[in-house]
Amino acid sequence: MVSEAPLVAPRVMGVGTHHKTGTLWMRAVFRRLAESAGIEAHTVYPASGERLIPDDRRVFLFQWSSQFPEAILDRPDARILHVIRDPRDVLLSGMHYHRRAPEGGEEVLHEARDDLDGRSYQQHLNTLPDDTARLMFEMGERHARTLAEMTAWDYARRTTVEARYGDLIRDRDGRLFREYLRNLGLTEPEVAVGLRAFWDTALFGGLARDDDRSPRVRAHVTHGGAAQWRADLPLSVARAYAERHGEALVTLGYEDHPTAWLEELRHAAA
Repeated sequence: MVSEAPLVAPRVMGVGTHHKTGTLWMRAVFRRLAESAGIEAHTVYPASGERLIPDDRRVFLFQWSSQFPEAILDRPDARILHVIRDPRDVLLSGMHYHRRAPEGGEEVLHEARDDLDGRSYQQHLNTLPDDTARLMFEMGERHARTLAEMTAWDYARRTTVEARYGDLIRDRDGRLFREYLRNLGLTEPEVAVGLRAFWDTALFGGLARDDDRSPRVRAHVTHGGAAQWRADLPLSVARAYAERHGEALVTLGYEDHPTAWLEELRHAAA
């Protein structure tokens, strides 16, 4: 059996998210940090390989579906910050965003589909009678893809730094995020810049007031908090979710049992 090469000081710093897990936030933080530190930054895709990695300099590599090239994930000098979110909150946030997402972003939301009688994803979503119907549709469509990405990720990989959106949105003093930045191998002055950017672009910080948010951020944000599902997920949708995806909640560490969490929603509207 061939042993793995020992980890070395990070030079390739990755940031990976999934849809509705804090992508705009992390993008804003790390683009500002890269510019301040004079570090190259690129978005990569599975077919990118290692061609965007400089020979002798540090680099930031972004992947907003966390589908990094395998060669990058396995590098001893790579560290990847990977952010996930409670899938039930992803479902709620995704449905609301997909109802109003402007053209020019996710084009798939605006393309006519034969299976939807010529309507686009967004048009169909907005013709449904209520949020229960919309959430059920979303669950079987875009949400299923995002959940598959999150469960396919290798959480035991030694080069990754695992983070949760729910922890980040509660990290008002930045203590947790500071450790994430250090784990990426950043210097203390760079960590300080990252923490400033983290606060400035946080919904609890520089973007606490709606007036301070760009139109793009406003389009994405419905609530922004953690554990929205406890108050906002209809019981009938929750039951369907537990049946279809309860095991995924356990796999991702958000629940200890696929269906026991339904007890928390006993008083929710069916």
